[in-house]
Amino acid sequence: MVGSGLFGSVFAHEATKRGKQCLVIDKRPHSGGNIYCERMEDINVHKYGAHIFHTNDRQIWDYVNSFVEFNRYTNSPLANYEGKLYNLPFNMNTFYQLWEVKTPEEAKAIIQSQIDQNKTNSPANLEEQAISLVGTDIYQKLIKGYTEKQWGRAAADLPAFIIKRLPVRYTYDNNYFDDKYQGIPIGGYNKLTDGLLKGIPVELGVDYFENREHWDTLAGQIIFTGNIDQYYDYRFGMLEYRSLRFEHTVYNQQNHQGNAVINYTEKDIPYTRTIEHKHFEFGTQNKTVVTKEYPEEWTPAKEAYYPVNDAKNTELYLQYKALSEQESNVIFGGRLAEYKYYDMHQIIGSALKKVKLHFKE
Repeated sequence: MVGSGLFGSVFAHEATKRGKQCLVIDKRPHSGGNIYCERMEDINVHKYGAHIFHTNDRQIWDYVNSFVEFNRYTNSPLANYEGKLYNLPFNMNTFYQLWEVKTPEEAKAIIQSQIDQNKTNSPANLEEQAISLVGTDIYQKLIKGYTEKQWGRAAADLPAFIIKRLPVRYTYDNNYFDDKYQGIPIGGYNKLTDGLLKGIPVELGVDYFENREHWDTLAGQIIFTGNIDQYYDYRFGMLEYRSLRFEHTVYNQQNHQGNAVINYTEKDIPYTRTIEHKHFEFGTQNKTVVTKEYPEEWTPAKEAYYPVNDAKNTELYLQYKALSEQESNVIFGGRLAEYKYYDMHQIIGSALKKVKLHFKE
């Protein structure tokens, strides 16, 4: 298994259960991929950004809870725009904060009026698409700046299909996810990946590409979770990603911002959000750790976080995907290998499905 993130760890666990001998390698000095937690001031810090588990799939919820019990954390982020706070997702609390309306009818009327004033039959870009869904006020204050920072491009230059829908609730409900099950592992995500990899040899600080022939000869089957274009030596060109940089700060106080996640939606503020990690586990430690998350252009020297799934990159990926489908002893899985944004439950579901296909169950 090249990579010890969720896909590689689930596949290794399930293959081991079926009597296979597995070896996991990872170029990082730790296992767990992007869900790895680092202990700071006795707090589980989500080292690579906030990870909140959510799913409607009872089987996947039971699966992860078989390794570690999950708590009842509910994601209720805030948005900070020009010093004012707004509830997310867009709901009646948000609409009251924007316009001081108190009924769904009033909120619907304002949003529909703004949509009608900017009516376009076929939105040509993300900006037009967003306005056609939620109107100008929500777009200008809570979407535009955040999105442009996240993607490093003007919203008018981003394709419309990036935003297929925007959740709008006409109830006073700050629960970000609609999923039936959500929470954080009690004790952090390392307990989940450590459970998945229990008894399986893991070699860390190992770059597959530095000694590829050696690793290829060790196994009859490779599970590859890295960048698919790198696997094929960038034969058709390099796929584009967005990267992130994290700035962790320790504060000598119990509670710094009062919420786990606050989005900063002004474009002039360089980070997209701040994360106070202790709130994921209802921490009572005397100190706290807050992380600022800065989006960046990706280079091969940086970690790739988000695929840029525009038309150009999608066409390029499909060429690599066609090559991957010809492989008889390599299974490609995860965000980087499939060039697809996955939530955690989707990664686990994909790994379980590919395990069953591989073992012909």
